[in-house]
Amino acid sequence: MIDRNAKVLLIYTGGTIGMVENMETGALEPFNFSHLRSNMPEIKRLKFQVETHLFEPPIDSSDMSLAIWQQIGGVIEDNYDSYDGFVILHGTDTMAYTASALGLMLENLTKPVILTGAQLPVGKLRTDGKENLITALEIAADKDEAGNPVVPEMCIYMQNLLMRGNRTTKVNADNFSAFASPNYPYLAEAGLNIRYNEKFILRPDYYKPVRFNYAMDPHVVVLKLFPGISPEAVNANLNIPGLRGIILETYGTGNSPSIPWFIHLLREAIDREIVMVNVTQCLYGNVKMSRYGNGQQLEKLGVASGYDITTEAALAKLMLLFGKYKSSEEVRRLMQVSLRGEMTV
Repeated sequence: MIDRNAKVLLIYTGGTIGMVENMETGALEPFNFSHLRSNMPEIKRLKFQVETHLFEPPIDSSDMSLAIWQQIGGVIEDNYDSYDGFVILHGTDTMAYTASALGLMLENLTKPVILTGAQLPVGKLRTDGKENLITALEIAADKDEAGNPVVPEMCIYMQNLLMRGNRTTKVNADNFSAFASPNYPYLAEAGLNIRYNEKFILRPDYYKPVRFNYAMDPHVVVLKLFPGISPEAVNANLNIPGLRGIILETYGTGNSPSIPWFIHLLREAIDREIVMVNVTQCLYGNVKMSRYGNGQQLEKLGVASGYDITTEAALAKLMLLFGKYKSSEEVRRLMQVSLRGEMTV
């Protein structure tokens, strides 16, 4: 039920949805929000109030950083009590990273925060941006019979699907259906009506305040295993100065090579209190290190299981936990606990 008295803050960070084509080079370049508004008179027809906050200059999502995530979080915190929901326009290339980071930064979220964007600029005739934006705004204003937001979560809405933000990954660079939530059901599907899957939506404690966790430590790295990986490549990653944590992208259900030099390098890193998290390279499925011998050796070393978490969410979670805790053991423990519905344990 759309609340006619609702106020939604539309935060424009940039992205394809607001870009224009450079006539000389053919490249898409950031423009400004007035271009978006002039191409979307539909915003004025919504039955609730939409106000805007603009990032100047607009940000190409390939330039996304920890500082910008903190800045977006700050905009939400500064305006949290004044609005019923928030919609963030964002480029699709790093949207899953931002959704994962914000989904973990915002603790006990009691209002919708929805990331959306487009694969084609809004000025293009066949743009997907208009439907994405209008529906995201409507979801942000939607209330249940008790007057509470229907989806008090950090989400991504793209191409008729609403997904938990820290469960998403970008799976297609060319199609409108660019995102998937491989290991968690969709929160809603939009057709003639918006159909909510209520049993899968997080429910906050409305008696407690939302908390904004900004501290993040960038001293983490992702190491993707591949057949023929060299000792030099592994050693270079594990000995980055200041390194505190590593996301180890393994095969299948969490398997790695059993080569002595490889196991030796991992053991040395863990002995230096580097937290190592096992995440599968597979889009679907779960890390189960106990299933095969090659996974069991990682378990014995003290590698933490990432279960079914995405690489994007694992990376953001590791940064945030190291921003909050000094103890590597505490970070390792919490990496195996679901904090905001980012994993199924």
